Amino acid sequence: MNLSSIKILLFDGSFKTTAFINRLASGLAERHEVYIAGFNEELPTRLPNVNYVPLGSNQNKIRFVKTALYWSWQQRSFMAFVNSFKALLKGDKSSIQQQNLAAALVHIKPDIIHLQWTSVIPYFESVLRKQEIPVILSQRGFHTNVKPFVYSENMEYLREYYPLFAGFHSVSKSVVNNGDKIWHGPSKINGVVYTGLPLEEWLFSNGYQKKEQIKILSIGRNHWKKGNDYALQACKLLKEKGLSFEYTIIGAAGDEELQFLRADLGLEKEVVFLEQVPIGKVKEIMSEASLLLMPSVEEGVPNVAVEAMAIGCPVIGFGCDGLPELIENGKEGWLVPVRDVEAMAEGVMEFEKMSVEEIEKVRQAARRKVEVQHSEEGMVEGMERLYLEVLSRFHAESAEFSAEGAERNN
Repeated sequence: MNLSSIKILLFDGSFKTTAFINRLASGLAERHEVYIAGFNEELPTRLPNVNYVPLGSNQNKIRFVKTALYWSWQQRSFMAFVNSFKALLKGDKSSIQQQNLAAALVHIKPDIIHLQWTSVIPYFESVLRKQEIPVILSQRGFHTNVKPFVYSENMEYLREYYPLFAGFHSVSKSVVNNGDKIWHGPSKINGVVYTGLPLEEWLFSNGYQKKEQIKILSIGRNHWKKGNDYALQACKLLKEKGLSFEYTIIGAAGDEELQFLRADLGLEKEVVFLEQVPIGKVKEIMSEASLLLMPSVEEGVPNVAVEAMAIGCPVIGFGCDGLPELIENGKEGWLVPVRDVEAMAEGVMEFEKMSVEEIEKVRQAARRKVEVQHSEEGMVEGMERLYLEVLSRFHAESAEFSAEGAERNN
């Protein structure tokens, strides 16, 4: 099958898509017809050449009604209009959104649907059962690595619907392994496509300089899997060892548990919590940091580590899940055993003793790794290959099924 141009529907339930989805959509839109459907219609800036399909605003009741009536009218069916009107009178928002989605799929006629999270599968249950459009699912982070193994009902649900997907996209090889624990069939299509960076926007900072006071940085919302409590415990050990340092966590401001832990460990002078900041400010802070600390206990391949390596900020982290696919210990950065606070503190101490020449060698290797494994072009090409494999298999099986049906009729 020729993949010169196809209709691709990307769905994560909202227009406020992640950086990965936005980069993917922009790259795909250069050669394909790309649609993003969502229930959140308020978006100040939209990607050029990408078609946004509103399915009912969660913020505006009037717009929600207008969208519902629009999609019922698009079906050119009086009963569809009546059903939507009845659902509006009942305030049955979920049914209306489902009807809007069904009407949008008929209107767009996508060649392939790409769901970004397991949480949006319920919207596509009927599509998966009908097997008329190939659907692929992205496997990433908490939704694949943790949730099914903690909540039995979620595991049962996924095991019911996983066999109906035409293929799977995974953000790392470790996620593939966890996805296969949910369901694995002999013909399962698994494609690993790493996140891609627009490297021209993440320029490598030349001339690393050591500072009298080491500046340590972490980035990310406070969540148990981010391991910020382990990082603070490591900082306590660093202070006891006499290391002069400043540790900043972007995204941790306002968290009472972390504030209490910081005070309890006596780190109020050394540790700073910041709110989320714009990406430009992130780059600025990252370029001034001595190193990025990754205390996460569960990750795919973390974007922030990729960005740090691209810009030239050395990385030390727990060697969990997908991080070893990004960093070979001692070559592109440094990995220590997961949840080993003493090993993390020791890693920082050893880093502080390294010469500029030794650090520079690792920084250069890290940049090369990102250029090879995490370019935006490579991400788009990798996803195109996955789409081609899925579509080729889907059409071959459809043709085989049609031939078998014709033979039975004869």
